[in-house]
Amino acid sequence: MDREPGLSVRVKLTLSYAGFLMLAGVLLLATVWVFLLRYVPDRALMLPGSSDIPADGVFPVRSNLLHVFAPRAAAVLAFLLAFGLVGGWILAGRMLAPLTQITDAARMAGTGSLSHRIRTKGRQDEFRELSDAFDTMLEQLESHVAEQQRFAANASHELRTPLAISRALLDLARKDPTRDRDELIERLHAVNTRAIDLTEALLLLSRGDRGTVTRESVDLSLIAEEAAETLLPLAEQRRITLDVTGGVTLTSGSAELLLRMVTNLVQNAIVHNLPAGGTVTICTEVHGDTTVLRVENTGHRLPPELVPALTEPFQRGTERVRTDEHAGVGLGLAIVHSIVRAHDGTLELVPGPAGGLLVTVRLPGMP
Repeated sequence: MDREPGLSVRVKLTLSYAGFLMLAGVLLLATVWVFLLRYVPDRALMLPGSSDIPADGVFPVRSNLLHVFAPRAAAVLAFLLAFGLVGGWILAGRMLAPLTQITDAARMAGTGSLSHRIRTKGRQDEFRELSDAFDTMLEQLESHVAEQQRFAANASHELRTPLAISRALLDLARKDPTRDRDELIERLHAVNTRAIDLTEALLLLSRGDRGTVTRESVDLSLIAEEAAETLLPLAEQRRITLDVTGGVTLTSGSAELLLRMVTNLVQNAIVHNLPAGGTVTICTEVHGDTTVLRVENTGHRLPPELVPALTEPFQRGTERVRTDEHAGVGLGLAIVHSIVRAHDGTLELVPGPAGGLLVTVRLPGMP
């Protein structure tokens, strides 16, 4: 924003310091006048019967004192003015030094450099508190920008793959007109379906990241039952046992997004399970003012260092990649994490001691 030029804060503080110092000096001189000089007689008191000898000897009268005192007082005020300006300029500079550093850091951040940190030294005060808050903001912005850059690169790569496959199939059909069209159409349909699923997942992830959700009362236990009923054919096909327990667990949020969250968790637990004879346990309960959803499954052991990366977009562990029709697009847990954050909740992933994964979602409850 263009503004008219004005005095800097340092100049304003300097003038304020000098002005207060001058005011203190004037008040001090006024005090001397009111409580001292006004009681000095205007002329000397003479002894009775004598016109030459004062009553208490020779002493100065008010006019003499003013004649001597006034120039000294003016010199003192001039010294206070100069001292106040110089001292105020130095003190203001020392006081505003952290603010100057914050301004320089803000300008650097405005040019795209988010790696700079202020790290103001010294004891805690308002400026250093502002500096620490600014450093924290820069750190979060740098992390967010890096995450978005990785996400954009991964999303471009994931979207480019089905498009490249579609182009290759079309080029092959153009070069070989005798090729079976039904097979080509079926493969193109599968590739386009995957691209559409990926696009819809990206849009849903973006919606969750915005945090703008319609709030309504939702029973998480009913959501869990609906998700389990929807995925029951998939579980039966893989010979996985679904177990849903829990009573009424109310929370506030979007029923559509919460259903997608639970569906992703249950589908993830079914797909990444034992080849046969596995189980998926879905439990909802209330702890105080918190609504808790737990989804636990059997499966292969997961390395502990792999678990934190599962909620990042397109991050798949090598042991969790599927090549069948339920391979997914690598955004299942990322969407879950985004929906949980949009509902002011927390997501916790813990590898099971015997294998599998325990996912715990905590959301604000409702009475």
